[in-house]
Amino acid sequence: MRKPLFNNRIRAEKVRLIDSTGKQIGIVNLEEALRFAKERGLDLVQVSEKSQPPVCKIMDYGKYLYSRQKKGKTKKAGQLKTIRLTFNISEHDLNTRVKQAQVFLEKGNKIRAEMVLRGRQKALSDFAKGKLKQFLETLNEKLPIKIERQLKKEARGLTIIISKK
Repeated sequence: MRKPLFNNRIRAEKVRLIDSTGKQIGIVNLEEALRFAKERGLDLVQVSEKSQPPVCKIMDYGKYLYSRQKKGKTKKAGQLKTIRLTFNISEHDLNTRVKQAQVFLEKGNKIRAEMVLRGRQKALSDFAKGKLKQFLETLNEKLPIKIERQLKKEARGLTIIISKK
């Protein structure tokens, strides 16, 4: 994420100015816009550089960066993370996947638990379902979970989507 230009770093001669309340003042010279911002004890931040003339807003630059950073973090949370289980997964590996799933869920992410089936394993889907259920039960003991999408048979195997209750 690129930081926006502010105060003396803005290159344009004229800017479309918006004051701190969100009211549009109009197209003014850069020097005049900087003077407006200085009078109010705030910064002149270039919000949009694509338009002609560029749009600048009078605001606190530090608060603006902080709010942009917060928006980025909220976007990041809630992603769908995939955990792959194999047909012959050992008990220890299963517990490792449970711990990783627990970390993802605590961060607010959803999880797609995926059981990859190859060749003759596709014929033994009941055994695979049992392994997935074992994974879900072990995870549910450590952390209450909610099933977002029921167990679904797909071309590569079985998948289920879960989230934290």
